[in-house]
Amino acid sequence: MTNFSLLTGWVAKMMPTDYIGFTFFIGCMAMMAASAFFFLSLSQFDKKWRTSVLVSGLITFIAAVHYFYMRDYWSAFGESPTFFRYVDWVLTVPLMCLEFYLILKVAGAKTSLLWKMIGYSLVMLVTGYFGEAVDPGNAAMWGLVSGLAYFIIVYEIWLGEASKLAKSAGGSVLEAHKILCWFVLVGWAIYPLGYMLGTEGWYTSMLGKGNVDVAYNIADAINKIGFGLVIYNLAVKSSKD
Repeated sequence: MTNFSLLTGWVAKMMPTDYIGFTFFIGCMAMMAASAFFFLSLSQFDKKWRTSVLVSGLITFIAAVHYFYMRDYWSAFGESPTFFRYVDWVLTVPLMCLEFYLILKVAGAKTSLLWKMIGYSLVMLVTGYFGEAVDPGNAAMWGLVSGLAYFIIVYEIWLGEASKLAKSAGGSVLEAHKILCWFVLVGWAIYPLGYMLGTEGWYTSMLGKGNVDVAYNIADAINKIGFGLVIYNLAVKSSKD
């Protein structure tokens, strides 16, 4: 009875104009559906690609669970669920970096590349969280460090070691790598923009302030599911070769 009451209470609060709550709900269901798709497709791939597809499913599954809680948090308090969002990111973003390593293993990628990418991603996320939730008075400073880590990741995959490995692999791996690079450059760009809109700093006078949960939710779904579909497509092509 209690669970039913909680559920009906939450549904009653979902007004037709609550676009933020709507995107939390859609994000949760879309990523759960993507997880089921990736997990159920595992058996059709060669062993060397199974791990990559499995990681894609884990990324969307972790995100779906967090979106379930973020949806309820928004419903209960009407506030951006910053804590849950960063917990989601600190788990899923390193896994997305892992995807780069997994597809580049065929070209000889070493674990040093993996740990380097994960390290940059954690710096990006931890400093971002400090700027938004722990020390908002110095948000511009924390945001600068977070942004630098983001651009180092962009450099690494577009021009650095990861790029060179992708070119040496060629074929479907290079094609998939390029698409993933665009996801990071364009798709991930919403996150530093959202950070600036949600905090106070030198940039506030130019961008103003506002709630970016809708943009975050849509970007999360596109980036995480899109990442997985690129890996899935690579696995399908490679299994046919």
